[in-house]
Amino acid sequence: MPNDEYLEGIFYIQGRDFVDAGAVSSEIKKNLKEKGIPESIIRKVAVITFEAEVNIISYADQGTIQLFVEPDAIIIAADDIGQGIPDIDLALQEGYSTADDSIREMGFGAGMGLANIKKSSDIFEINSEPGGGVHLKCTINIKEK
Repeated sequence: MPNDEYLEGIFYIQGRDFVDAGAVSSEIKKNLKEKGIPESIIRKVAVITFEAEVNIISYADQGTIQLFVEPDAIIIAADDIGQGIPDIDLALQEGYSTADDSIREMGFGAGMGLANIKKSSDIFEINSEPGGGVHLKCTINIKEK
């Protein structure tokens, strides 16, 4: 995990709370704008945090998103207490979704969440076991190497 001195915030997300879907990613976006982070980086962070937030709301009992702003990178860690992902490779395929009808009726569950997270990350790590929740870690480089 990144150095705690760079921790910008821990955001708690309640499963099935679709009313507040997007609130965490909006707050993170606002905080990064205030820090003067470039818009292109903020856009990537917003995609990652929104998709992770909706996944937690849709599939887990609860979860957290942690944001670390380091000198050369932004690191996002999302962890949930939920059903886990039985087949990560399948879940990463665009269009694959296990969303139920109630989630789809609200406009979520198109099967693009993990694919969009991976595309927006410079480094993408995911770990999960059925019944064991999901741990996601995404890194976005701020400075070119």
